[in-house]
Amino acid sequence: MNKKQSRLRRARQTRIKIAMQNVNRLVVSRSNQHIYGQVYSTCGQKVLVSASSLDAEVKQALGGKSGGNVEAAAIVGKEIAKRAKAAGIEFLAFDRSGNRFHGRIKALADAVIENGEISFKR
Repeated sequence: MNKKQSRLRRARQTRIKIAMQNVNRLVVSRSNQHIYGQVYSTCGQKVLVSASSLDAEVKQALGGKSGGNVEAAAIVGKEIAKRAKAAGIEFLAFDRSGNRFHGRIKALADAVIENGEISFKR
């Protein structure tokens, strides 16, 4: 099993557990240059809130720096928290898409919790 297959297997298992919880889920995707976050509805077919390092507000806050670092992930997390709170979302399940919970992924999750008074279902 190669690296990609392992990540997809972990992602599949996480999504199965989240489906049983029946809560909105925060999906985090990352590339080398950017990080993205989307909050999906409980049925998983509608995006309620989204933010990425490509958004105008985030780019302005970064001041021309790269969107592929921990600082950018924290700013994206803060933006997601602000938008989710405005949409009335209180609980989320964190879907890290099979990525390890460290670095940019962890920074985004911590920023969402700190800035939005949103708690993650485990």
